[in-house]
Amino acid sequence: MERKPISPEVRKQLIIAQRNEITEYNIYKRLASRIQNDHNRKVLNDIADDELRHYKIWQKYTAREVNPSQWDIFKFYWIARIFGITFGIKLMEKGEENAQINYNQIAKEVPEAAGISKDENDHEKELIKLIKEDKLEYIGSIVLGLNDALVEILGTLAGLTFALQNTKIVALAGIIAGIAGALSMSSSEYLSNKSEGNEDGAIKSAIFTGLAYLVAVVFLVAPFLIFASPFVALAVAVADSIFVVFVYSYYISVANDQPFRKRFLEMVILSTVVGLISFGLGYLIRIAFGIKV
Repeated sequence: MERKPISPEVRKQLIIAQRNEITEYNIYKRLASRIQNDHNRKVLNDIADDELRHYKIWQKYTAREVNPSQWDIFKFYWIARIFGITFGIKLMEKGEENAQINYNQIAKEVPEAAGISKDENDHEKELIKLIKEDKLEYIGSIVLGLNDALVEILGTLAGLTFALQNTKIVALAGIIAGIAGALSMSSSEYLSNKSEGNEDGAIKSAIFTGLAYLVAVVFLVAPFLIFASPFVALAVAVADSIFVVFVYSYYISVANDQPFRKRFLEMVILSTVVGLISFGLGYLIRIAFGIKV
């Protein structure tokens, strides 16, 4: 039976869909070839096979080959390698959702479109959930380390800025407090996990918590080593803290399918309130003790 010709509008959408499918096929295959974990490699290959199957279905209707986007292959491959496979894949899938492919319209002329849409929404998402990564398994430890550092160290820097008004001394105090805080948080996380019976993950949890804490400390203390004015340095440190909150809130929202805005605003408000309170306490202490540095 001769296939009915498709309309120009649907053909245009099919070509876009073809490019997406073949691009993602290449990304999944490239990632799979570099993954040591057998389980993750199998999951990636399974998703790649789905993408290639979809590409060939669209090709039956467009009757043409479509080249993948080399830029997207390069971009998402390295995002996945640096920030984790799950984050990279979900970020890529979000881009696909914005590709303006109307499956309902396509299904009127291409019967297979409904099944492909279901695959995209159900099967592939279920496969992505099977990927196992330390970055996600220990995301709670990372958030704990970042949250504590942003609140504690920013509060400390804000208080010392007004009390001492000397960037080098404030930076030194921040570094000392940061290292001590990182060690304290790591040991607490280790003991907490051991007490809960998580013997295998206790060390990794402690390491992720400590490293996350130190990363936040570096961002917060660096301005005091760069700028001469303590108040300019504090303003930049506050901006740095907002940037750090933005980055990890966005990361979690994508990787764990959580709301971004709520988490971001909660953390920014908390850090700001603690900073203002500490800044005020520093002012009062400076007056009460007559500190002049």
